[in-house]
Amino acid sequence: MSEITPGEVPSAFAGILDGIEEPAVLLSTRYEILAANQAYQALYGDLPALEGRHCYEMSHHYPVPCDQAGEVCPLKNCLLSEQPQRVLHLHHTPRGEEHVDVSLLPIRDEQGRIQYLLEKMRPAAGASTRPSARGLVGRSRPFNQVLELIQRVAPSEATVLLLGESGTGKELVANAIHEGSQRARFPFVPVDCTGLSETLFESELFGHEKGAFTGAHSRKIGLAEAARGGTLFLDEIGDIPLSQQVKLLRLLETGTFRRVGGIEAQKADFRLIAATNRNLESMVHEGRFREDLYYRLSVFPIHLPPLRERRDDLPLLIQTLLQRIAPGRSLRMSREAETCIRSHDFPGNVRELRNVLERAVLLCDGDVIEPRHLPEECARVPGIETGDDEVLPLEEVERRYLRRVSLRFTGDRRELARRLGISERTLYRKLQQAG
Repeated sequence: MSEITPGEVPSAFAGILDGIEEPAVLLSTRYEILAANQAYQALYGDLPALEGRHCYEMSHHYPVPCDQAGEVCPLKNCLLSEQPQRVLHLHHTPRGEEHVDVSLLPIRDEQGRIQYLLEKMRPAAGASTRPSARGLVGRSRPFNQVLELIQRVAPSEATVLLLGESGTGKELVANAIHEGSQRARFPFVPVDCTGLSETLFESELFGHEKGAFTGAHSRKIGLAEAARGGTLFLDEIGDIPLSQQVKLLRLLETGTFRRVGGIEAQKADFRLIAATNRNLESMVHEGRFREDLYYRLSVFPIHLPPLRERRDDLPLLIQTLLQRIAPGRSLRMSREAETCIRSHDFPGNVRELRNVLERAVLLCDGDVIEPRHLPEECARVPGIETGDDEVLPLEEVERRYLRRVSLRFTGDRRELARRLGISERTLYRKLQQAG
């Protein structure tokens, strides 16, 4: 295939690109930007300054293609598979780093060979890489993997099952899926299933008619009816009594229900999201959870990572939570306090981190949170060996350690990142900074 230069790109592509609302570029098979629409130029500059530049330079500020910097490269995968590709990336924009849903479409010549690649970029809604007053925040690889699944499933009507330890933010994820769906203008109704006994389950979920039982002095609308048009979120669904699971299954299979004491069938109209910190498969094998209900719920499972697998997100989560807990104060953590936080495993995950910070905010009279403001289990600073009595800044200790371990480690970069508990992308950035 002959080399393609910007001047040789058919003028028809300009009209095609400008017909796309989101930022879009036409790329060569060598990662070069050949043409860009107005939305892309508004982010990265006018076309004359873009032509011949590489996509990874503009989006990531990398000197090499992103697959060589620990990222999944959709262009490379598109060339290898000869199929469209879609991936969630962190891109540099004038507003800072943002989560971007990237899709690549191969464009073929008359012989069927890939001649160009059309790349479209859509900002991912519902998440931020900066401290935010609401919604999801994060930039680590495990977080981005979850966000990519959210972006894919949100526009659909598929039932979602959120799995993971307690405190990992299942309700926030469920709400993000709801807000990214066609049902966003209708109610989001969360239900805590741990508080629903056998006698309360039907009344709470389906509602009841006046006089249906002692104490039913008026008609009550159930939560399934309250969620009409929107999303019903059943949290800790593994706690629903076995005897009541068949009633939930019937609701999902028929799309209808009756209020307790009622005769008329009501039509259900909601999108279901369920969540649990239990192992439902094990419960099925033990006879404590219905197998048919499990398969109804697990259409699109999403596993939420524990906080110990998201250590790269700790500084961002700390800033965000401090803003949410004490919006009128300019609080920050000292280096020593942040080191304490990083050394703790947080079995209670983000919920536990929030509790730790709420306590620290109450104990801190100034603007800087110190180790003494943290609970005892978080306040132990791990020792750092420097080889002598020298006291070094933490950044220098990290820099020296990375230089030494990168020279001695015999595995690949992915394995080193895993052993260090950080993402490949973060490792690449830190190694560059360490020289």
